[in-house]
This record gives sequence, structure tokens and C-alpha cells, in this order.
Amino acid sequence: MIGRFKYHDKVFFGTIQDDRVVVEKTLYCDTFSIDELQVLTPSIPSKIICVGLNYVDHARELNMTMPDHPILFLKPNSSVIGDGDRIIYPNEVEQVDYEAELAVVIGKRCRNVPADRAMDVILGYTCFNDVTARDIQKIDTQWTRAKSYDTFAPFGPYIAQPSDIDISDLFIRSRVNGKVKQDSNVNNMIFDVPVLIEFISHVMTLEKGDIIATGTPEGVGEMLPGDTVEIEIEGIGILKNQVIKDSL
Repeated sequence: MIGRFKYHDKVFFGTIQDDRVVVEKTLYCDTFSIDELQVLTPSIPSKIICVGLNYVDHARELNMTMPDHPILFLKPNSSVIGDGDRIIYPNEVEQVDYEAELAVVIGKRCRNVPADRAMDVILGYTCFNDVTARDIQKIDTQWTRAKSYDTFAPFGPYIAQPSDIDISDLFIRSRVNGKVKQDSNVNNMIFDVPVLIEFISHVMTLEKGDIIATGTPEGVGEMLPGDTVEIEIEGIGILKNQVIKDSL
């Protein structure tokens, strides 16, 4: 696992080993206790590419036909928050939903990547919550406003490297106040990660640190101010955020 941390005024990447963070230096190696550090988002994406309707069970839940190709939308990087940060419930919104997702973190600038070379451009995987203003999504003819509020893209806490994890068969869950709301497996994806990278990279250049959020399984639902939402993916970790009402 690798993560991004802050210690006083210094920001750096480190490797997590049990409860320690190892920071490689040119001539020496520093180690810190995780408790000493502020955990930041594990990458700084220039964009977040999201995939809609990409789980078989979610499509069936909605009584929708399986798409013939990936359905894409974007979130701005201004919506990003990390593990432990707060999701702000906008005053004008009537329903805010959680959506548990596996996120792919891009490791280098790339374009037109064939599916059989997709692993060459992946830094790793992390947990993602595609927070959505559901009532706004239903009102608008497209999803940008509903998906783009500040704090609507929590991800983290760390990145699991491809050499350390096989994503072909992992459980993915969401919990609200400790109660399981989504419980599925990433093998229920309609379009797998290599196919997504090929498709997306033929549309747009992917930059180092960009996030591909690969879709959510069945069981999405509402979260309210005061709720604590957890996204857990086997072998990757738990992303935990509290929902608060906008104070403005």
C-alpha cells in the first residue's frame, strides 16, 4: 500500500507497513507512525472519469438494459476529499446518495492504450464514493451538477498496488452508520478495468494521478447529515466520511 501524507509543512508519498509509513529518501529512509501524520488523498487527479451503470446487479435493480459501451461522466477535482474528511450536504439538495466504487489510479500520462497493455499504466486501486444529489440528477438532463458539488468525490485512504492485489474477485461494500447497504463483488462489472482504460484513453489523454471510478453495484441509497458512510473493498481498505449540513 502507498499513501500520501503531510507532516508539519511537508507533503510526501510513503509505503504503509503495518502501522508505520516508510518514506524513501535519496540517501536515507525515514519512518513515521501513521498516527503522527495527516492522511491526504492518495493522488491529485486532474480529472475524475466515472462510469455509469457498470454492474450487472445494479442494471437489474433499475430494470435497465445492459449498455453496449461504457457510459462516461466527469467529476471536477474540486469535488475531491480524502478519508476522514466531511461530505457537505448542500442546502438546496433534497436527497444525497452514496455509491461504493472501485477506483483505478493512473500511474503515467497515456493515450490510446490497448486493453492488453492496461496494466502498464495503472498505479493502483483505491476506494471511491460517487456522492450524488439524486433529486438534482432527476431534474437535469445530464449528471454534471448532481455529481460535482464540493466534497462529492471522497476517495482513499491508500492505493493498493497491482502487484499486491488481484481485483478480479473482491467484495465491495458500503455501510451507513455501521449497517451494510451494498454488498457485491467487482466481478459483477459489465466492463472490466482493461476495457475501460482502452475505451477512455481513446477519448481523452489520461494524466498521472487521474481517477477512473468504475461504477457501483446494487443497493445505492440516501445518506443524511450526521451519518457516517464507509466504503470497503477487500484487500484495499475502508474509506470513511461523515455527512454534515452545509453551514452557509
